[in-house]
Parts: sequence; C-alpha cells; structure tokens
Amino acid sequence: MQGSTTDMTYTENLWLFFTLLFGIIVVPGMDMIFVLANSLSRGRAAGLAATAGIMAGGLVHSLYGAIGVGLLASLVPFLFKPLLVAGALYMAWIGLTLMRSAITVSDVGPAATHDRWQAFRRGALTCLANPKAYLFMLAIYPQFLRPDFGPLAPQAAVMAAMTAGTQLAVYGGLALAAGRARAALVGNDSATIWVGRIAGLLLLLVSLATLWEALMR
Repeated sequence: MQGSTTDMTYTENLWLFFTLLFGIIVVPGMDMIFVLANSLSRGRAAGLAATAGIMAGGLVHSLYGAIGVGLLASLVPFLFKPLLVAGALYMAWIGLTLMRSAITVSDVGPAATHDRWQAFRRGALTCLANPKAYLFMLAIYPQFLRPDFGPLAPQAAVMAAMTAGTQLAVYGGLALAAGRARAALVGNDSATIWVGRIAGLLLLLVSLATLWEALMR
C-alpha cells in the first residue's frame, strides 16, 4: 500500500511538471517565432529542423538542471527546502507577470538561415542563448526532481523526455501548420494575450501547489 501511495505521488508530481512545462512552452516567444520564421520562409522541413535544434538546447537545459539538483542534494541537502520555497515563489512571480502582461506578435520576418543544418544550429543557439532559462531550470527542477522519489537519473531522463516531447508537439505542430499558426498568432492580439494569461494562471496554480508541499515537508 505504501508503494502505491508513493507511485501516485510521483505521478501527480509529473502531471504538475507537465502542466508547468506546457504553460511555459505554449507562450509565444523567441523559440516559437524562430520556428515560424523558418517554416514560413523555407518550408516545413526547415521548421522541423529548427524545432529539433530547440529540443537539443532544451536537453542541455535539462542536464544543467539535473546536475544542479544532484549536487545540491548530495553536498548541501539542508538548502533543498529553502530552494523549493524560493523556486515556488519565483514561479508564482512569473505566473503573475504573464497574467498581467499583454503578449503580442506583430510580425514574423524571413529566416536568416540557408539550410536545414543551419536552422538546427541556430535553433539550439536560440534556446541556449537565453540566460533566464538557466536560472529558471535551477529554480524549477528542485520542485519536481526529488531524492525522495528515488534515484535522480531516471527522474531526470523522464523529465527531459517530457520536455523534448512537449517542444516537439507545440513547435513541430506549428512547423507543420505554419500558415494557420501565423494567422492565429501574428496580429491576433486577443489570442496571444489570452494564451499568455492562461499560461500565467497555470504557472500560478502549480507554484501554489508546490509551495504548499514544500512548506508541509
């Protein structure tokens, strides 16, 4: 019975992570615009190559987050709970910021890439060049990658696969339906604003859930 409870807790933990992850990825930003630009100007194959590059960058971020959590858990375990609280508050701040913001996409220009390999490389660099992503991963991963769920490496692998799969579904879907995606995002201020606000609400709810659990630990 104890094992069943632990499994359910871990499953709920993964669902919370997926909710947060989807809310972050679906918000229009640099990665999404890069995929759209390549898809619209050079075709679906270029858009999918850009998506693959972003996924590769995301895997590097996942590795960074997993290493950070592993070092924290082994070297300074007493800091784990304060980091959980700080990370939850950070997520709540991002959620509130998104709910109050008015995200719009005014234009998607032509891609500055000439072949699929270049689209892949620039996609990876676009993902890796965002310094906020490193801080975000260090704040987010301790919320969901926890020693009490067992060895960290399998947990990290599952979360990395979920990240790559969600990026593929969202950005790959945009690449395959670039024309419709452009019509839905570019110049459609109401749609993008509501996407941002709904994502912000999801982040806020997840942050409150993780903050409550952190305080109850």
